[in-house]
Amino acid sequence: MNTKKITDEKDLQIAFAIRQKVFIEEQEVPEEEEFDEFDTIDAACDQILVYYNEEPVGTGRLRVVDGYGKLERICILIEFRKFGLGKVIIQSLEEIALEKGLTKSKLNAQSYAEGFYEKLGYKRVGEEFMDCGIPHILMKKQFK
Repeated sequence: MNTKKITDEKDLQIAFAIRQKVFIEEQEVPEEEEFDEFDTIDAACDQILVYYNEEPVGTGRLRVVDGYGKLERICILIEFRKFGLGKVIIQSLEEIALEKGLTKSKLNAQSYAEGFYEKLGYKRVGEEFMDCGIPHILMKKQFK
C-alpha cells in the first residue's frame, strides 16, 4: 500500500475513472456535480492515487480553503475497501497539508463514515446536510 502524488494527465485520468465508478456509478452522483474546475493537472490542488498490489484503487485530493487543508473526493473501489486504504489516503493528504505549512484540515464526510474519520482525529462540526443527495457532516482536525 502506497500513495503517489498525481503529476501527469495519465494518472489524473486513472483517478477520474476511480471517481466515476465510486461516485457516479455506485453512489449515483450526477457527473456534472462530481467533476469541477479543480480537476486539471495544473489546478490549485494536490491529487493522489493509492495503490494495492501496485494497482491504483483509490484517490483523494487536497485544496487549501480558508487556512484549512480541505480533503475532498476521497474514494476507494468497492472490492478494496477492507484493506485500510482509506486511512492511507487521509494520512497522505494530511502530510501534503503539513508540507504546505497548514495546521488544520477539514472535510465533508458522508454521514455513514463519521466513525471512520473520528478514529483519525476528526471532530464533527454542525448539523448534517445534504450534498448530491447524500447526507454529509463537516468534520475538522487540528494537527499537533
